[in-house]
Amino acid sequence: MRLERDFYERSPVTLIAQELIGKVLCTKIDGVLTQGRIVETEAYAAVGDKACHAHLGRFTERTKTMYEAGGTAYIYLCYGIHHLFNISVNVKGVADAVLIRGLEPLYGTEAMLRRRNLQKPARNLTAGPGILAQAMGLSKAHNGHDLCRKDSLIWVENDGFQNRNEIQIETGPRVGLGADAEEDALLPWRYWLRGSKWKSPAK
Repeated sequence: MRLERDFYERSPVTLIAQELIGKVLCTKIDGVLTQGRIVETEAYAAVGDKACHAHLGRFTERTKTMYEAGGTAYIYLCYGIHHLFNISVNVKGVADAVLIRGLEPLYGTEAMLRRRNLQKPARNLTAGPGILAQAMGLSKAHNGHDLCRKDSLIWVENDGFQNRNEIQIETGPRVGLGADAEEDALLPWRYWLRGSKWKSPAK
């Protein structure tokens, strides 16, 4: 069952980033279905987090999607190379977001391999935010996409776990932040599924 708007339109963003661990990201790009279990996320808060693109109300052409209703895809190009897939959370007008950093491939692996130009599944298929977006067929063309629409090309489904206590989550600082993040670079707002080989290799 896909997640509805009420899952995303909540706070704090750190809670939602943890609750997304174990859930299943789905895309249907060019008619091809791919699915991967979310094993790593990062939280970004619009208020009190210097690492967030929308810190102090920065409303720009790049960040405007973050201000949409929770459950909107926020995809941007990092260093001119990698597309990074985020999900806006909280209510419309509050620019919190969760970056999806790692996926365990579940379905459509052949399509993922083709998009990544790889021969066989390995950690470098979806263990990292840029490569997982490529494997799932996501790009800036999908920025602003509503994950909650019934005909959505991108959505997240429930994990099917009867007991969330089955999921053990570890935490640590976020990765690759610039100097402008200052002390907020040390916030333990990166979350990952303990023992998953599909966690990104970032240290």
